[in-house]
Amino acid sequence: MPRSVNNVASRARRKKILKQTRGNFGSRANVWTVAKNTWEKGMQYAYRDRKRKKGQFRSLWIMRINAAVRPEGLNYSTFINLLKQKNIEINRKVLADLAMNNPKTFQAIVKKVAK
Repeated sequence: MPRSVNNVASRARRKKILKQTRGNFGSRANVWTVAKNTWEKGMQYAYRDRKRKKGQFRSLWIMRINAAVRPEGLNYSTFINLLKQKNIEINRKVLADLAMNNPKTFQAIVKKVAK
């Protein structure tokens, strides 16, 4: 009996990965072994960076809040501490959005906290 090697499925698997590596430089896009390594490493980076993205956004929100409370005579850490003391539960994402898009509302929150 002849050997059976489902070439259609093998080719489809390779084509799927080669399609995802399109746009890479040189042999990273069209040589199977190099493209497969590139694709695998890219998937590792994508997984890692989906986790990192959350921390990067949090640090962005902190920077925006800090920049918005400085003119009011506070800094970020004292502002957050005062929020906790007054039992005002607004997360950093909402505070940063208010600071950027509704500065008057944000100033009202700062004044309420700073009393």
